[in-house]
Amino acid sequence: MTGPVRLGERTWTELNGPAPRTVVVPVGSLEQHGPHLPLDTDARIAAAVARRAVQDDPVVLLAPPVAYGASGEHQGFPGTLSIGHEALRLVLVELGRSAGEWASRLLFVNGHGGNLPTVPDAVAQLRHEGRDAAWFGCAVPKGDAHAGRTETSILLALDPGVVRRDDIEVGNIESLVTLLPVLTRGGVAAASPNGVLGDPRDATAEEGEELLAHMVAQLRDRLARWEPDARGRLS
Repeated sequence: MTGPVRLGERTWTELNGPAPRTVVVPVGSLEQHGPHLPLDTDARIAAAVARRAVQDDPVVLLAPPVAYGASGEHQGFPGTLSIGHEALRLVLVELGRSAGEWASRLLFVNGHGGNLPTVPDAVAQLRHEGRDAAWFGCAVPKGDAHAGRTETSILLALDPGVVRRDDIEVGNIESLVTLLPVLTRGGVAAASPNGVLGDPRDATAEEGEELLAHMVAQLRDRLARWEPDARGRLS
């Protein structure tokens, strides 16, 4: 394996020419993920899924991630840096317009649920302008809401050294549907003092690898077919 073609490592002359290219941009956030996971968890996951999915594809360029997102629901915790939905939308639209000057396609790989519906809104704007843009969401069946077993397992698979194992603790385990009114009124801090929505105590690296493999396989398949739906989501 030669690895992905990283846009940041290219020169402009290496990209000069008529060859069709797809630019893949991971989109994450910088926000609290409980006492045991790093603030950049979402960006790490989006970047890893994108990197593995485009491995060895010479016409797909992996861009550096957009590391900040809309994380207002996590503002009750130190360390969270949010640019909000309006700024995020503007950033993504302008990135798409810029990429459209020389690339054939643009795909945002979103790792933070709180960036919705802004990611699809930005993609819809780009498509309305005639650009071939799309988005993909990093999600797994029956995954928990935030900093629970799902994300902890994935981080244990990606980089176990960043997981503070001694600080792992259960958070609010009520369903997201039940918690939504509380989250809407007061953010995550109102629903979970430790910032965890779920129970990460049984997380394993093995489960994390399975979850990553599921998302990577989905993204590879959808990249190959490239059939954005009405909202620009690869399906």
